[in-house]
Amino acid sequence: MSSRGGERPRDADERGQRITHYKPNAALRQFHKHTAVTLYGRACHPPDNCVKDMRVGLPSAETLRGGSLKALILTVLLSLFMFQLLRTVGLRAFSMASETYTSGTHSAAFVTCPNDTVAKDLARGIVERKLAACVNIVPAITSVYEWQGKIEEDSEVLLMIKTRSSKVPALAEYVRSNHPYEVAEVISLPIDQGNPPYLKWIGEVVPE
Repeated sequence: MSSRGGERPRDADERGQRITHYKPNAALRQFHKHTAVTLYGRACHPPDNCVKDMRVGLPSAETLRGGSLKALILTVLLSLFMFQLLRTVGLRAFSMASETYTSGTHSAAFVTCPNDTVAKDLARGIVERKLAACVNIVPAITSVYEWQGKIEEDSEVLLMIKTRSSKVPALAEYVRSNHPYEVAEVISLPIDQGNPPYLKWIGEVVPE
C-alpha cells in the first residue's frame, strides 16, 4: 500500500504491515523496577538513569588523580613528621649516651694544708658553700720548696678539689681568707675530659 506521492509510510514494513510500537505491560515494568532495585538499591526511571547510576558508582579519572595527590601529600607530611620525631629521639638518646662535655668547663684545684684539721675544715667549708662538688684529702705528702731564700721540707696534707672553672676565683678567695699560711697554695688545671656522668654531676652540684 502506498501513500500519496508514491512514498511508503514510515511505520509500515516491506509487506505493507503496520509496525506496532513496543509498550511493556504492567508486569514487565514491575520486573524492570524490581531488577533495578536489586542491582542498584533503588528504582531508576527512565532506564538511562540506571546507566548514570552505574557511572556514579565508578570513580572518574579526575577522582583517582585527586585521591592519588591527597595520598602523596599525606605520605610526604607523615614522612616529615616521622623524620623530625626520629631525629629528636636520636639526638636525645645520643646526648644521654655521650653526656656531652665541653673541655675546660670544670677544673681540678689543689691546696696544701699544714695538717688534717685545717684540711678538713677547709674541705667542708668549700663543699658547703657550693664552691666545689668534691674535695679529696690526701694525707702525708712531703713538700720540698724554697721560702725566703732557704730550701724547706715539710709534711703536708693535699686537697684535690673538683669544681667549675668559673668558681676558681671564689674558691681561691675563700682559701686565702681561711688558711693559716701567709701565702696559701691555690692552683687549678682545666679538666679536658673524663667520665661523662661524673662531669655532669659536678655541673649539677656546683651552680653557674
